[in-house]
Amino acid sequence: MPAVVLAALLVAAPAPARPHRAAAPELIGLRVDNGSTPFAGDSALLTTVSPNGDGFRDVANVHFRLLVPATVTMDVTRTVKVPHVVYSLTEKLQPGPQTMTWKPAPNTNPRTYLIRMTVVNAAGRGRVYGAATAFVGRYPRGPVVRIQGVDAGFGRPNYAPGQLAALHVATDEPSLELRFFHVGPDQVITYADNQMAGIDIGQRPIELSWKKWRSRPRTIKIRIPNVPSGLYYAQLTGPDKRVGYAVFVVRPTQFGATSRVLVVLPTNTWQAYNFQDVDGNGYGDTWYAGPPNNSVSLSRTYIARGQPPRFYRYDLPFLHWLYWSGKSAEFISDSDFDLIANGDELAHAYDLIVFEGHEEYVTPHEYDVIERFRDLGGNLMFLSANNFFWKVEERHGGKVLRKIGRWRDAGRPEARLIGVQYRANDDGQHQGLFTVENSAAVPWLWDGTGLTDGSTFGQYVGGYGIEIDATTPDSPPGTTVVAQIPDLFGPGITAQMTYYELPNGAKVFAAGALDFGGSATFWPVKRMLDNLWARLSQP
Repeated sequence: MPAVVLAALLVAAPAPARPHRAAAPELIGLRVDNGSTPFAGDSALLTTVSPNGDGFRDVANVHFRLLVPATVTMDVTRTVKVPHVVYSLTEKLQPGPQTMTWKPAPNTNPRTYLIRMTVVNAAGRGRVYGAATAFVGRYPRGPVVRIQGVDAGFGRPNYAPGQLAALHVATDEPSLELRFFHVGPDQVITYADNQMAGIDIGQRPIELSWKKWRSRPRTIKIRIPNVPSGLYYAQLTGPDKRVGYAVFVVRPTQFGATSRVLVVLPTNTWQAYNFQDVDGNGYGDTWYAGPPNNSVSLSRTYIARGQPPRFYRYDLPFLHWLYWSGKSAEFISDSDFDLIANGDELAHAYDLIVFEGHEEYVTPHEYDVIERFRDLGGNLMFLSANNFFWKVEERHGGKVLRKIGRWRDAGRPEARLIGVQYRANDDGQHQGLFTVENSAAVPWLWDGTGLTDGSTFGQYVGGYGIEIDATTPDSPPGTTVVAQIPDLFGPGITAQMTYYELPNGAKVFAAGALDFGGSATFWPVKRMLDNLWARLSQP
């Protein structure tokens, strides 16, 4: 056959038919409700549920319509950077209107839960509703359920005694009892992330009628009690015994009036790790939920009934040690640095500043003040790790914190101040024991502990780690490694505990492990802290 004719036949031949592939099924009109009255802010894809068994807002109903038979899975997820399934239901459904229901347990932690809906047809084609990351706009939207308890929080983290404060409350309780508690002097050891304990300050309980506010939040004005500087919380309790906590720091009326020691509570870090989802998109409003988040609000309520993140593990043990051992100190939050003009003012009032927790997020002003304090001979104690790592700035009148970048990239490596700086993190997969080194250089640190070079400690708490620090060439001359956890995260990735002194008399101790302060009430750490306090609290 001539080539021209063959080519013509090939051109004219019809293309082979492709097999028909059915379109992916859809959930038409996807929406969620609580079967009762909406709460303010609820929408087609956001509902508020308060699972206390009173028949009012106890369940979440997901409604949709199918055009074809399909298998539908409803995954209720708790989001961090990715969704974690906490409840799942799968049903084979026919075309038409459908409803799938989640009935949360009464003890479900208050926060938002993203419901990811997966629909698959008989051909195996499927579609997922509900974002897989914090880039919510890139995915088909899924329903969000806001579990509400007694959600309460103050408008700022810090107050002076007697100051009038704004307290934000959202709950469907008909009434509330408000009482104030002091954290630290109590003898209660808490092991849960949604429970707080303290000493009742003895003020008469405040009774609040809430019937008018069961479907919308309300801000009330509360007078901060005239109490000594410290950490406190307002406890709000409903008739059904649901409880919410609103934590606040009371600063001293006058800096240095009652103690020459100042304890800084890491309120910036608490809010950075707070996964409260104010906008209701299913992901926490924090950079730890992932991009595009780059700021956090300093006035949000905390999830888990109001306890700051990891407070009972990292912060509470130090407060117990402080009060149980009869020590005296004044307290401020990170935001209180706005009230301190410079390091000279701080050095006039205090001999020792203790960073008891994870002081990761620091403004330029706070860094300047602390560095100047040290340069004037002030003493510093860092009982965690990964301190002064991120440079942040306050916006909107101190209500919002924005992350800028690493301090070491800005030419101010944290080791130059602290003696060590952040080295590595493995989320606690490996915990190790500190081994004492160079005990002759700091014999006072080990006095009464029975520890000498080669001794180990940390057995009673399962070891140390999570995030660790190490020295660098920027560490001040004379920085001594007093203990270390060799090769904790691999060869050469070692946690180092350090101490240094400057010619001006400044003394600086750094623990080198994130959870060191969390063992403050255990032996030998409580003795080490006694020794540190005795030496560093003196000018």
